[in-house]
Amino acid sequence: MTVERAPFGELDGNVVEMFTMRAPGGAEVRVTPYGGAILSIRVPDRDGRLGDVVLGFDTLAEYVADTAYFGALIGRHANRIRGGRFSLDGTAHQLPVNNGQNHLHGGPRGFHKVLWSARPLADGVALEYTSPSGDEGYPGNLRATVTYRWSADHALSVDYEAEADAATPVNLTQHTYFNLAGDPARDILGHRLQLNADRFTPVDDTLIPTGEMAPVEGTPFDFRQPTPIGAQIGDGHAQFDAPGGYDHNFVLRGDGSLSLGARVVEPESGRVLELLTTEPGLQFYSGNFLNGEAVGKGGVPYRHRCGFCLEPQHFPDAPNQPAFPSTILRPGERYTSRTVYRFSVAVD
Repeated sequence: MTVERAPFGELDGNVVEMFTMRAPGGAEVRVTPYGGAILSIRVPDRDGRLGDVVLGFDTLAEYVADTAYFGALIGRHANRIRGGRFSLDGTAHQLPVNNGQNHLHGGPRGFHKVLWSARPLADGVALEYTSPSGDEGYPGNLRATVTYRWSADHALSVDYEAEADAATPVNLTQHTYFNLAGDPARDILGHRLQLNADRFTPVDDTLIPTGEMAPVEGTPFDFRQPTPIGAQIGDGHAQFDAPGGYDHNFVLRGDGSLSLGARVVEPESGRVLELLTTEPGLQFYSGNFLNGEAVGKGGVPYRHRCGFCLEPQHFPDAPNQPAFPSTILRPGERYTSRTVYRFSVAVD
């Protein structure tokens, strides 16, 4: 394994670096401390040809201007919070509203829009950021560490840790868009997805969970067996009305230990992505809001459903939903979470 560092751009007079983690054979991951973004993941197809399976941009300036969270670390709280409001220990808190009437992904200047400090490791890079009390409306000072490691067998591990000096909601995740074909000019509807989830959390017309944990059986949300993403995406299900496709949290079967949450196969290239996580939920987003306005690497427009996201998480709107697993971190506690993205090639 090698880890190389090089300038990626300049922000407010500071040089922003890019870290390249390379395995024997050339498979590699590139990360920048700006927004903790995964810039690229190059892995082989069934013929041994390396291809970039991650959507993103060629320059730092494009990541600074990005509004679709390409490759970004998300915090303090992933996903949506109704009205940007929650009450904690009898005190009401108001967060910025940046997605219709709701708060999304930590606010307009969440963890995806800050420059993290970076420390190279033998097989990766450790990022640190201290979010001050009142940052985007959240209480308490929060110190977060996110560590990326790349292995010789093409597994990217992401370890999250955080501590706070006052009670605060914390729900960290990663918002990389994948296209396992390595060609974002093609859509992802033929990718075969399997989710280890018997239930999902339906949403209202603003994409806030209703509080129900509904069975996937008999619905287009049943991915318990490998199923093309596009198999039922156009069937007119009421849950597709607001998001225009999949943008839903799935209730994983895991028990809090690292376990398989999802498996995706791209039939033509043979590339496989297995996602293992300690999180109770997984947001599956089918790239419904991509419309060609974002122009990515090599000048390729990112069109409708040319990438998908798998975001391990606690559930959306958890601070307002007592039946959901809690996202409240208190002083003296340590937030920990682990996700592994394991790449391989299908043998069948």
